[in-house]
Amino acid sequence: MMERFPDNSRMNVHGHPTRTIAPLPDLSGVSIIDQTRLPFHYERVTLHALADAAEAISVMRVRGAPLIGATAAYGVALALNEGIELDRACTLLAATRPTAVNLAWALARMKSALAHLKTSEQRGAAWAEAAAICDEDVALNRALGEHGAGLIRVIAEMKPGPVNILTHCNAGWLAAVDWGTAIAPIYAAHAAGIPLHVWVDETRPRNQGASLTAWELKQHGVPYTVIADNAGGHLMQRGQVDLCIVGTDRTAANGDVANKIGTYLKALAAHDNGVPFYVALPGPTIDWTLDSGAAIPIEERRGDEVSHVFGETEAGEVLRVRLTPEGSACANPAFDVTPARLVSGLITERGICPASRAGLLGLYPERHS
Repeated sequence: MMERFPDNSRMNVHGHPTRTIAPLPDLSGVSIIDQTRLPFHYERVTLHALADAAEAISVMRVRGAPLIGATAAYGVALALNEGIELDRACTLLAATRPTAVNLAWALARMKSALAHLKTSEQRGAAWAEAAAICDEDVALNRALGEHGAGLIRVIAEMKPGPVNILTHCNAGWLAAVDWGTAIAPIYAAHAAGIPLHVWVDETRPRNQGASLTAWELKQHGVPYTVIADNAGGHLMQRGQVDLCIVGTDRTAANGDVANKIGTYLKALAAHDNGVPFYVALPGPTIDWTLDSGAAIPIEERRGDEVSHVFGETEAGEVLRVRLTPEGSACANPAFDVTPARLVSGLITERGICPASRAGLLGLYPERHS
């Protein structure tokens, strides 16, 4: 049975409850947080057109599987504002990023909701459906967080001091509409007064852990420490990690999970050291059409994300600098696949299950063919 935790349904920015994405009151645009500016500057920008939504997804002004899906849904609504045909809008948005299955899921849902309507009816219905997708994302991730917080409570009852949790990349509130996935159990446990501390992997090459996870945990008052990606195994060997929780951009039907590059190495270290390794995901992140993770498309991003890095000087100037010798070849696979055998369990909005087809079907029986 799901344990109930205090109601704290909105994440905080400067002490104010905030969502990552929201339509303007007159439905002329959509407000998002420009995550490429964090952690140095918190800035909301407005998407006014389909092209703006596609660009925001492509350059990662928005990122994280649930938020990508939500942004794509609003991108369809913006396209209809412009008089752009539904199929054309969905085709353009679908091409922005290949790995996160929530993108295709959200576009399919928008098509299903709108395709049978008259053109004159589609615009209002699109905004309503996109808003429903966002509200459902909040509810799913909040429930997921409550289930996962139960795991943290069990560990807290067995040891003195805080529960030390390691996470990789950013699967928090910034990766969703609210709450997040891997960080949702942490927020729920923190709200319930369970003592905890988060080891935050920097997550090269884009440093989503150091820049985004650290920023949002600080905003919410959750204790954390940023570590180099290569430090995780060392901490596990020394007994300084009680639990790993990561997110996923796509989970195959057999329980294999694709997440930010480097997740597989953390899973191997956790397995070798007997550290529980859980993956948190809402139902829309499961790709029931894939029998295994081997079929998950892996996004290859630009090499300059590896060769260059952004940072802030002591004077407060944000600069982009090169790390490598000029002209160095750089490979940049954005994700890797962790096999189900290395996953202790999957945390979903319906509960926690083994990372297997049988485990997932136990929670989603409607998916039996």
